[in-house]
Amino acid sequence: MNDEDKIKKALLKKALGYCANEVVEEYSLEEGEQVLIKKKVTKKHFSPDVSAVKILLDRYYKTYQEKIAMMSDEELEEEQKRLLKLLKEENDEGL
Repeated sequence: MNDEDKIKKALLKKALGYCANEVVEEYSLEEGEQVLIKKKVTKKHFSPDVSAVKILLDRYYKTYQEKIAMMSDEELEEEQKRLLKLLKEENDEGL
């Protein structure tokens, strides 16, 4: 995957929102060595980012923007469902 594809994928992830694990580790010094004494993993949700959506649309989907402008409310709802499904598939692949 080239850098341009990585940027597009990262923007899409940020634009749609995502979940990630946050790891907090606590260490203690025992006999001159660091020893892990506590590890906490929390699943954190990051909400969709409107700025990322704008950048993504401006940079990659100029014709998509025009298509959206002509959609009815029902078509926009279907498009939202499609994008949320893509996000879920991306999250499932990443876990």
